[in-house]
Amino acid sequence: MDIQYVGEHLLPGKLGQFFIILAFGMSLLSTIAYYFQTSNDKNDLSWRQIARWSFRIHTVALIGIIAALFFIIYNHYFEYNYAYSHSSRSLPTHYMISCFWEGQEGSFLLWAFWQLVFGNVLIRFAKDWEDSVMTIVGLSQVFILSMLLGVEVFGYRIGSSPFILLRDAMQGAPIFQDPQYLVKYIQDGRGLNPLLQNYWMVIHPPTLFFGFASMVVPFAYAMAGLWTKRLKEWVKPALPYALVAVMVLGTGIIMGAFWAYEALNFGGFWAWDPVENASLIPWLTMISAIHVLVVYKNTGHSYFTALFLVLISFILVLYASFLTRSGILGETSVHAFTDLGMSGQLVIYVLVFLALSTWLIVKNWKQLPITEKDEHIYSREFWMFIGALVMTLSCLQVIATTSIPVYNKLFNGNVAPPVDPVGFYNQWQMPFAVIVALISAFAQYLKYKKTDSVKFWINTGVSLLMSALVTAVVVYYTLLGGLKLVFGENYHNDNPFNWMFVILIYACVFSVITNAKILGEAIKGKFKLTGSAVAHMGFALMLIGATIAASQKRVISINTSGFDYGKEFDSKNKRENVLLWKGESMKMDKYLVTYTGDTTEGVNTYYRVNYKVVDESNKVVENFDLNPLGQINPTMGLVASPDTRHYLTHDIYTHVSSVPKREEDAAAEGHDGHAEDEGYNPPSTYKVSVGDTINFDEGKVVVRGINKDVHLKDMTINQGDIAVGLTLAVIGNSDRKETIVEPVYLIKNRSQFTLSKKMEEFGLKFKFTKIIPDENKFELVMLKKPGKQKDYVIMKAIVFPYINFLWGGTIIMVIGFAFSISRRLKELKDAKSKDQTEKMKDVVL
Repeated sequence: MDIQYVGEHLLPGKLGQFFIILAFGMSLLSTIAYYFQTSNDKNDLSWRQIARWSFRIHTVALIGIIAALFFIIYNHYFEYNYAYSHSSRSLPTHYMISCFWEGQEGSFLLWAFWQLVFGNVLIRFAKDWEDSVMTIVGLSQVFILSMLLGVEVFGYRIGSSPFILLRDAMQGAPIFQDPQYLVKYIQDGRGLNPLLQNYWMVIHPPTLFFGFASMVVPFAYAMAGLWTKRLKEWVKPALPYALVAVMVLGTGIIMGAFWAYEALNFGGFWAWDPVENASLIPWLTMISAIHVLVVYKNTGHSYFTALFLVLISFILVLYASFLTRSGILGETSVHAFTDLGMSGQLVIYVLVFLALSTWLIVKNWKQLPITEKDEHIYSREFWMFIGALVMTLSCLQVIATTSIPVYNKLFNGNVAPPVDPVGFYNQWQMPFAVIVALISAFAQYLKYKKTDSVKFWINTGVSLLMSALVTAVVVYYTLLGGLKLVFGENYHNDNPFNWMFVILIYACVFSVITNAKILGEAIKGKFKLTGSAVAHMGFALMLIGATIAASQKRVISINTSGFDYGKEFDSKNKRENVLLWKGESMKMDKYLVTYTGDTTEGVNTYYRVNYKVVDESNKVVENFDLNPLGQINPTMGLVASPDTRHYLTHDIYTHVSSVPKREEDAAAEGHDGHAEDEGYNPPSTYKVSVGDTINFDEGKVVVRGINKDVHLKDMTINQGDIAVGLTLAVIGNSDRKETIVEPVYLIKNRSQFTLSKKMEEFGLKFKFTKIIPDENKFELVMLKKPGKQKDYVIMKAIVFPYINFLWGGTIIMVIGFAFSISRRLKELKDAKSKDQTEKMKDVVL
């Protein structure tokens, strides 16, 4: 007899699963109908009507899936595995939206939604391309929806449904034998990952997946052009969508960088993490594709390169999805999803589109409009092609290194990824960036087909000279002694000088100056190159900002006290973190820094750190507070998010690296209530390993080791008994005197005992309460007698100079893309008007 569970709400899940089946079925029917409409008599539009109505029903069904899932999350229906795994009652509404796409199923749903939007746009505006293009878009939609099915076919599970019940996801768990499990045991969900509880995570994933989804449209036009033998015509309608894809995906990538900078504590905006790389790869190839598409459109050259880059960009989106969702990056990236058993489907998704595009190219190879004529070296198309080639080579280097886990899996290898990924990738990518920046500069002085070489060299020479002068000023104020004029005499630049940084800055300044000259001509009415000039300027400024901020960032929280924070801090972090006692000021660079208190909001604690600048007359000339977040998470330990003070020329970035446990947290872990503990504050419980350090107001406690040969006074250790001592060194701040205490964990006659040890000098008491062999840790309880207990934080502060060039350059680049999209749409509209006029003339004649 089936158990009747109390409190479950099954209707939303059943509706959601019905909508998944309906959406999948309708997308499949729409794809088939569009295929037959493309292949059959064009005068019979019956297949198109079926395809359109199927896609409309698919649209309604997909919106139904989204509504059902958000209804479940919003109403805290934790009987559903997705709601239980990704949300909690304490989350505000905007973070509930983030819960929607934290899991794989929700992110696939987000991807499908944006493809749905593009599908409806194409039905409205693609005109005579609708049938063939929508066949490709629909096929992609079929694959994405299959990831949400969660059904078994011939013993194989297809997809993972977001509407699976918790009791089905955790079959066999004892709590589900109780019909009232939901009322008794499931009071709250696991909650959203604390690192994702940031407003950027509300807008970053939708933007990123919008970019991924937009990649399918130029791919679909290229495939449709090959399929229907319209080998040249697809370029014009595909170009605006390619620009949209680059603009939106680039915006999403930079949003991710800003989220990392604002919310993560690794001290930067880009770490060359494999998941970061996975989104960058198709962006690079699509930028290359756009440039070669423009070359082909204006000269008829480089057709195959343009075709290949458009096709491979979408294939790389699918490959990136495989990398991040198959679990294969689990050991090399903290951002990757875990494997939900869909690796096979993801591989099929990649291989099907790779096979289709390859087959269509081979089938049409002899008809492809490939020219044998070489481009002139003094032509714009030649250098645009070279620039696209360089960006593709840059992309290949990123793919090759990011795919190391894939090689190891396929060939049973053991190749190790780079130990220092930032240094490794920067070393490879800077030469590529230099070449691209240079080409984006002097190519603006070139014309299509052929240029007057004398005029070219005069313009280029003047710009190179101007760039050298500007670069000298920039380098002086960013890499050399001029920084003292900006940040004060106390500024010390410990970063090594690197000539490659100078060369890259010079190339970027050259690009800004030449493109600014082209932009200046727009004032005279020559708007044709406005979009590309603005985009190139933005890209160059972005590179300048990234180069200076990353290479010249300076840690100002230097530990000169010699205080050892324990083995959880390596030598570098021991040097770059300072211990601040509450209310005690410390000199840090030009600042007087004080930890003044904290504020708790829900599970988050914000630590208030005051920065002051005092002049020689003891007058306060600058005064501000930063509030870095530190959350003690039960499963993740300390989850820290930085706070940043923004200036025009620099940022001051602060995050906490270690904080004391709050008393309520310690009390929640259990006070044993023994009379012998009376007179002490509630205990603090720690999981420790040998070498760990625990700080208290007058000093610190260091775990020195384990004593397995304990001799107990007035107690005999018999065979079968276990007595283990935890050797602790208590070290005072004032005299650095070290005192050894050794609480004992005892198992005697199958009963467990803890033999505590006191340290009267500091009013401390220690209990060794548990051995945790699976984690190679020990449970230590520490109590302290009442008194003025000082709070503290261990924190790190970094100055990022001129980082606003990075963010400002990004905005300018996006504006440039928007101008280019507007121009291409106008060209498309003008071309359609011209075609209609020609047709009318033919009718009249």
